Amino acid sequence: MDYFVDKQLFQEIEMLHERICQALGDPKRLMILYLLNQHQRSVGELAQELDTPQPTISHHLKILRERHLVRTHKDGTTVYYALADTRVIQAIDVLRDVLRDSLAAQARLAEFHALDAEQKHTE
Repeated sequence: MDYFVDKQLFQEIEMLHERICQALGDPKRLMILYLLNQHQRSVGELAQELDTPQPTISHHLKILRERHLVRTHKDGTTVYYALADTRVIQAIDVLRDVLRDSLAAQARLAEFHALDAEQKHTE
């Protein structure tokens, strides 16, 4: 039974990496998701807000759309993009918290070593 659980976990992790993690592996795509979390936008609006060429934004949106992280709807000739599931932002926010905590711990450790070195130098 344990083998089945481990195999299932492994398969889910592989799928998570392929479908979600790779899509989140670019800072521009993360920023697109955060902007779409505020409200829907067109490719042109995203390109302007991110100061990035429209073809580059279109490429990133294609990846996010293929992974079902964004959804689209048309209004006349304009295609608007929206976040498909707000939980992805919650997950990214958790990872940002982990990063902040890690950086704070690293800074405390560096400060401790600096104080320790200073104390040994004054002895």
